[in-house]
Amino acid sequence: MSKSWQSTLRLPKSSFPNRPRPHERKQYLVRCTDDFYEWQAANRPADNEFLLHDGPPYANGELHAGHALNKILKDMINRVKVQQGRRVKYIPGWDCHGLPIEMKVVEAAKDGKKMSPGGIRTAARKLASSTVSAQMKSFKSYAVMADWENKWTTMDMEFEIRQLRLFQKMARRGLIYRKHKPVYWSPSSATALAEAELEYNEAHVSKSAWVRLPIVRGWQEVIPGLEGVDKDAKLYAVIWTTTPWTLPANQAIAVRDDMTYSIVRLADHEGLHLVSIPEGSTGGDLPEISEVLGKVQGSELTKLRYLNPLLDDLNALEGRPIIHATFVRDDSGTGMVHCAPGHGFDDYLACEALGIPAVSHLDNEGCFTAEAYPKNPDALKGIPVLEGGSDAVLDLLGKENGYILKVKYYKHKYPYDWRTKKPIIIRATAQWFADVGSIKEHALAALEEVRFVPEAGKNRLEAFVKGRSEWCISRQRSWGVPIPALYDANGNALMTDESIDHIISVIRERKIDAWWFDDAHDPAWLPESLRERAAEFRRGKDTMDVWFDSGSSWTQTDKQADVYLEGSDQHRGWFQSSLLTRVAAMVAQDAPGGSSTTNTVGLSPFKTLITHGFTLDKDGKKMSKSLGNIISANQVMDGSLLFEPPQPGQPQGKKNREPEALGPDALRLWIASSDYTGDIILGKPVLRTVHQVLLKYRTIIRMFTGSMQPDARTAPLTAADHIALIQLKDVMQEVGKYYDNYEFNKAQAALSRWVVNDVSAFYLETLKDRLYCGDSGGVLEPIFHGLLRMLAPVTPVLVEEAWEYRPQWMKDDTSLVHPLQQLYDAPLVDPARLTYDEKTIRESMPAIMAAHGAIKAASERARSDKVLGSSLQCSVVLVPHAEGGLAVLERFAGELDAMFVVSAVDIVQVKEGETPKEVEEAEWKYSEVFEIGGKAHTVYVLPPKQHKCPRCWRYVAPVEDQLCGRCEEVVEARAGEASESKEV
Repeated sequence: MSKSWQSTLRLPKSSFPNRPRPHERKQYLVRCTDDFYEWQAANRPADNEFLLHDGPPYANGELHAGHALNKILKDMINRVKVQQGRRVKYIPGWDCHGLPIEMKVVEAAKDGKKMSPGGIRTAARKLASSTVSAQMKSFKSYAVMADWENKWTTMDMEFEIRQLRLFQKMARRGLIYRKHKPVYWSPSSATALAEAELEYNEAHVSKSAWVRLPIVRGWQEVIPGLEGVDKDAKLYAVIWTTTPWTLPANQAIAVRDDMTYSIVRLADHEGLHLVSIPEGSTGGDLPEISEVLGKVQGSELTKLRYLNPLLDDLNALEGRPIIHATFVRDDSGTGMVHCAPGHGFDDYLACEALGIPAVSHLDNEGCFTAEAYPKNPDALKGIPVLEGGSDAVLDLLGKENGYILKVKYYKHKYPYDWRTKKPIIIRATAQWFADVGSIKEHALAALEEVRFVPEAGKNRLEAFVKGRSEWCISRQRSWGVPIPALYDANGNALMTDESIDHIISVIRERKIDAWWFDDAHDPAWLPESLRERAAEFRRGKDTMDVWFDSGSSWTQTDKQADVYLEGSDQHRGWFQSSLLTRVAAMVAQDAPGGSSTTNTVGLSPFKTLITHGFTLDKDGKKMSKSLGNIISANQVMDGSLLFEPPQPGQPQGKKNREPEALGPDALRLWIASSDYTGDIILGKPVLRTVHQVLLKYRTIIRMFTGSMQPDARTAPLTAADHIALIQLKDVMQEVGKYYDNYEFNKAQAALSRWVVNDVSAFYLETLKDRLYCGDSGGVLEPIFHGLLRMLAPVTPVLVEEAWEYRPQWMKDDTSLVHPLQQLYDAPLVDPARLTYDEKTIRESMPAIMAAHGAIKAASERARSDKVLGSSLQCSVVLVPHAEGGLAVLERFAGELDAMFVVSAVDIVQVKEGETPKEVEEAEWKYSEVFEIGGKAHTVYVLPPKQHKCPRCWRYVAPVEDQLCGRCEEVVEARAGEASESKEV
């Protein structure tokens, strides 16, 4: 009977678990987050700081996978920078003001609509505070390291004071003003909105109408060349509108001077009509044109006037103006545009220049007031313009002598309130604005100094900046930072540098809620110069746009941030507001005030701007509550997303009874493996792949922790060891380059490829015999350190766990540095240990890998034919194409059998056309051709030449059941070591 040699082998012994143990995770989390952040803050140089400024998440509701994507990307960048020797400064923040929180507390109250501003603020602060605590706990569970103790929120008093100081500086420079003009208005939120707070519904349906408005009598004398036209007929201007509810606010009709208009008769409609008919057109959606009577230039029409039947005496001669406007088009509508400057931006600009007022008779909820229809004030009063307003107006016009020619539903793109998901309107109100037009060029110049990831982000941000001249910064809400304005009895605003300064001092003394809680005429809020007139003044009720809140966050530091990173929607939001407020504060203005810089270097709040996409479900659909496809980060970490409960009749083992907890590393690896510059998918198929990769990493780590031996540090290095070190060097350089460029998915692809191809399929296969049966040499330890360095930014919990389970002899070595603390480029191997020149090995590697691949291919065919099991059951003959053709392999002749994991390798030179004798005489043979430097060579896989060694299983023993020479020496040496150990 054969003797068992297992006790003489050094088989891997590791207690590293195959799967993470949930009860151990907490200690690893603390070590790799709080402890590690504290360590790097104390040990990395203070003069080499890396500042990633946090774009604050909104403190409302639970977190979802998109939040995890954002925070983990930031964390991976920070960890890379620590590896590069930087001291990271990352202080998390939260955006706490604004409508969603205010709406939530109002809706939760028993009689929310009657809540006072002070009551709303108290409830909102409480809600925001509890949400911040809950979200922070979740962020920590993602293994995100940060200075959590010093977190900031936009409702902190010091933050609010800095925000007000920034506002004061902008006001001092003439960039803040109040004006009555149209703004985006949300009836569902009862407040003005900035463009950044809109989203567009491509499928919105409006009721469009073709309406005729009578031209004032006497038009015949004004328009030349109308011979043959019935001069006693009534003439109408035909307009087309998708917002008939704005007709009560109509103040003018716009035409274009250079366009040609036609006077036509319309079938089934009395009178004459003015319209623009494009060349080759028959009138499009107009009622049928029965006759064209004449042509007139647009410039002539501006001499006419018209009447609005809803507002004017139809016998009046004065009427309303027809004006020239460049926005009038000849390819849509009628070429005559109804202008309501109180409800349209283009209308407002065209009318303002002519002194035509912006009229809007609506309340904050978007309902008509009594002034909308003076002839019968109750006819429209209280009707919501977006819900029946157009129908009501059209009904009135239809009754008034048939002014409605045609009505048609019209599907088009329309702005919606991004919070309530309901349509908005354009409404003229008195609002506060920031003038960004005057700093636009400086802002654009500042972006030239910024690195964008991806590069397309630059065009997107530039487009938003170019398209904006002013920013509506006032909101009609209670939960926010007040606009520090005082108003007299006539509603005129007072805002001076002195008044703002005084208000800030009172806020610092009484806290900001006092602005709402104190008596409306409390003289303490007035500067000394106004206190005698305290009864005349009251404090304003408007609050600042929340984008001004978060856009002020750069004021927390006196240096430019290295990185801003947020979702791509922030080009029109936080990125833009941060840029504009910083430029506004720092660029010198002509207005009185302190001098500042006009140099664009460092003017942007960020040096690098990184944007990521959004998370989609497995079908590529956007996650939303309505679709029920929102996935939380917890579903990934606790394994419930992958969990498949047992089917009826299926045995119920532990594995299918409850989900397997995957931990934060699975969540992080999903993000690191995805191209975050676009939208990324999360679902079972993706997570299943991520899980398999994690298990592969765990298997490799378990192999390492069970196989690393102290003897390997002094054992001689083989050619395979040198190849492994070169492959490690190359992959670390590749991964490091990708990390530095924020291309985490490419880094993970390179790392995974190296683990599978170079480590598992090549080096570990090559090394197993030496590890188990030989001198236990090799370079597993440097590879272990290199692997953990590459994993550190992405899977820090796994790295912490791997380090915890390192062999005891490594724990006893106090010279070893924790992998999270190691510098990425620190040497892994003492150069004095290298026995081969790197250049020699690099030149040989293509030939070695080519031969290795050919041997594997031939062996697979032998295995398919069932003549070969283990690769050790064969010998190999390499036949070069000519003398010296395989010299590159001959230099490693004594190592080729171990390198190729076979029992023997011979390089045999024969004449062209001949076959080596041992090949011809072999019981079976399989060949494969491989190329080196364009020359073809042949590999033959043959039966082994000797007997199987019962200890190492190589076929190199001289006699059956007898140890090979190498194993005899090792067994004898280890027996001696054991004997000496007993004596000691």
